Amino acid sequence: MGQTVLCDRWIIGAFSLMVLLAGQAHAGHTNHKEPGDSGPKELLDCRYGQTYEKIDGEAVGEAFPSDDVFRPLLADPKQPQFFATWRATRSRTDRTTSNIGSVAIGENFGFYTRREGCNGWQISLLTGIFAQFDLDEKNAQLINTDFNVGIPITWRSGNWSARLRYYHQSSHIGDEFLAANPGFKSITFILEEVDAILSYEYKWARLYGGAAYLVHREPATIDRARLQWGFELRAPSRRTQILAPFLDRLIVTPVLSADFKSAEEHSWIIDTNVLGGFEWSRTGTRRHFRIMATYFHGYNPYGQFFNQKIESIGLGAYFTF
Repeated sequence: MGQTVLCDRWIIGAFSLMVLLAGQAHAGHTNHKEPGDSGPKELLDCRYGQTYEKIDGEAVGEAFPSDDVFRPLLADPKQPQFFATWRATRSRTDRTTSNIGSVAIGENFGFYTRREGCNGWQISLLTGIFAQFDLDEKNAQLINTDFNVGIPITWRSGNWSARLRYYHQSSHIGDEFLAANPGFKSITFILEEVDAILSYEYKWARLYGGAAYLVHREPATIDRARLQWGFELRAPSRRTQILAPFLDRLIVTPVLSADFKSAEEHSWIIDTNVLGGFEWSRTGTRRHFRIMATYFHGYNPYGQFFNQKIESIGLGAYFTF
C-alpha cells in the first residue's frame, strides 16, 4: 500500500515539475517572426525535421557533418548520448528495491556525408559509456559500466531513413560493488552485434523497427537474435517565456517515445522503455535539452545483469549536441 502511494505521489510530482518547466508557450509556431525580429536563422538539422522535402540538385559531400540523416532513437536505453537519471528500481526476482543513478556519456561523430538537403548517406563513429550507481550505498558505489564503440552507416530519402551499424560492447563490474557483494560472480561479458533499423516519419509521428544479430558473444551460450521496434511522438514546437529575458529564442517541444526489444535469449519476452517529457532548444543551434520521466519493464539492459528482471520509474536530464 505504501509503495503504491509513494509511486502515485512521485508521478504527480514529476508531472507537475515538467508542466512548470514547460513555461508559458506562445500560440505561434517557432518559425513565426515578430515585426523587427532579426534573430539568428534556424539551422538545418536533419535529425529533427518534421518534413523532408526532396531537393532536385547535385549531391554534396561534406567531412565531419555536425548532424545526421538518421534521428537517434530517443527511448533506446543503449543509444549513445549524454544523460543523468534517477530510477526507483525493483527487482522482480527477489522483490528488493533500490535507488539507482544512471549516467551516460556518448555521441555519434560524423566522418563523412553525401546528400542533397537531408537526403543521402553518412558514415560515423559511435562511442558510449553507460554507468549505474547504487544511491542507497555510501559514496553511491559503482555497480556496472558498459563501454560501446561502433560504426553506423545511415541513409535518408524523404520521410524514410535507416541505420546499419556494427558495434562492440564490453561490461565491467565496479570494485566497490564486488567488495560489498562477495557472493557475486563476475564474468567476461563481451558482445559484438550487427543491427539494422528502418524508420518512417510523418509530421509529428515516427515509427521504426529492425533486427540485430550477435556475431560474437561471451559467454558463448547467449542466443544471437534480437528484434527492436518503437515510436516517437513530437508535438509542434512553441516559443516559451521560461527564463526570459535571460535566455532568448528558447522553444519547447513535448515528446513521448517508447522502445521495445525482444531477445531470443529471453524467449522473446518484450522489454519496454517509455520516456515522456519536454525538450528545449534554441533557434540557431543544434543543441537540445530534455527533462524526461521514464518507465522500464523487462530484463536489465546493462552489462552482466542482463538476466535480471526489473521494473523502474525515474526522472532524468538528457543532452544532445
